[in-house]
Amino acid sequence: MARIVVIGAGLGAMATAARLAVAGHRVTVYERGRTYGGATGRLERDGFGFDTGPGLVHLPAVYRDVFVKTGKEPLEALVDMAQVDPAVRHFFPDGTAVSLPNASRGGVVAALEEALGAGLGERWGEFMNRARDAWDRTRRPLLEEPLRADPRVLGRDPYPAVRVKRLLRRDRQAGTLAEVAAWELADPRLAALLESYALSYGLDPRDAPASAAVLPYLEQTFGSWYVAGGTRELARALYERCLARRVEFVFGAEAVSVVEKDGRAAGVELADGTVTEADSVVAAVPPERLSALLGGRAGPGQEPARGAVGGPAPVVAGRVRVFLALDGAREAGAVHRSVVHSARREGELQEVFGRSGPPPGSSGEGLAPTVWVDRPDDPALRPDDGHEAVVLTAAAPVAGREYDWAAPGLAEAWADRMVAAAGRAVPGLGERIRWREVRTPADTAEVTGAAGGAVPAPALAGREGRFLAPGNTTPLDGLYVAGGWAHPGGGAAHAGMSGALVAGLIVEGEGFRGSQ
Repeated sequence: MARIVVIGAGLGAMATAARLAVAGHRVTVYERGRTYGGATGRLERDGFGFDTGPGLVHLPAVYRDVFVKTGKEPLEALVDMAQVDPAVRHFFPDGTAVSLPNASRGGVVAALEEALGAGLGERWGEFMNRARDAWDRTRRPLLEEPLRADPRVLGRDPYPAVRVKRLLRRDRQAGTLAEVAAWELADPRLAALLESYALSYGLDPRDAPASAAVLPYLEQTFGSWYVAGGTRELARALYERCLARRVEFVFGAEAVSVVEKDGRAAGVELADGTVTEADSVVAAVPPERLSALLGGRAGPGQEPARGAVGGPAPVVAGRVRVFLALDGAREAGAVHRSVVHSARREGELQEVFGRSGPPPGSSGEGLAPTVWVDRPDDPALRPDDGHEAVVLTAAAPVAGREYDWAAPGLAEAWADRMVAAAGRAVPGLGERIRWREVRTPADTAEVTGAAGGAVPAPALAGREGRFLAPGNTTPLDGLYVAGGWAHPGGGAAHAGMSGALVAGLIVEGEGFRGSQ
């Protein structure tokens, strides 16, 4: 039985801990915060409840596998999880709206055909067939296997881009998601639909590889799922599974360095000077914290300015969330999630990724961003049926010298713009607000430790490997990395898969070839 220390208590960290504990190891989790879950938190006030992290779960099979492999009770016995239908309703700037059914690619094609016009649904369906090819080519190396020793083989884009012929000019093929949207979909509404998937993960579609086409494919193929009581309930179930497997949690305990002995990780030192010895250490932390744990040395591929295999790392966004406590009942026919698209997408992308947003203290008269509106019909999240809890989310610039979220009025200006946009999805929204709270990337940075409050995105092939996450092993023997900032990247499902990969590497060693 080995002694293993896990730093962090997010979903990826707890998935790792549970798997290692059931394999017979003695696992201790050190979390600098006061609770588990990482970014998967909960805000509660006056009988209202809100998820502060993801509002829906994709690829739930990842967590079903965790619970199957770590105990007798399956996930469904511990949480009430169901598909939301429709999966999402999109509101486009031209006044068009379309509701897309859950986990039905044929249904999505039919809905787009009816709402947008003849031929456009079929065009989306043909694109999704190509996205399926990209998924089939990368599913195992990008999700189910440790990152290959030479990850540059994943630098080639697996998306089979259409060769577009042009008169008297060289043929062209899309290399970025924005080019797929412009050249293959060739409709502003379909383009906005596709690009919103990248934006939802904090990625700039103008830079993201064409293989980001797998993001809508995953949602429309495997569905969107809601956990009753909010996604925080998934974190609670995972925490309780860890306790049942005798994982020890120590909260309010910040690890400040990885102890090295004879060229390998041998434990951690805490902020109070306590040293805990271990045979292996798993760090489920952002790259900046990992560098600090190693005495200022950057971890493998974790340099803030570089990608996993070299070259400039992509610019990633943070998120602004507005939590709304509303008077009045949720109207009949309301959908769980809506996306209200910005009328000026290029300006939005420049503001989020080009750092040209409104100056600190501005009145907020900038363009309205694309806003995700979550309206769960869940009695557990409202004081009574005469009220409603709503969460608005938008991609936003990370905190830093170029964008100071502490500037007076800036956060509230963003919230005003988001509320104004969300009015298309929530009738009478402005008049129903009892109170609101705003969380910015600066708040995310405080909770997670990620520089600027950036949110990790799923690993993607292509673009010379710039969108790959660092592998789960490190040059320091006995030190492993898990969670959203490690392979296979961010998002609840991908972070959960990192737990399977790290546990396999520790239990089986170098011979481990991936999850089955």
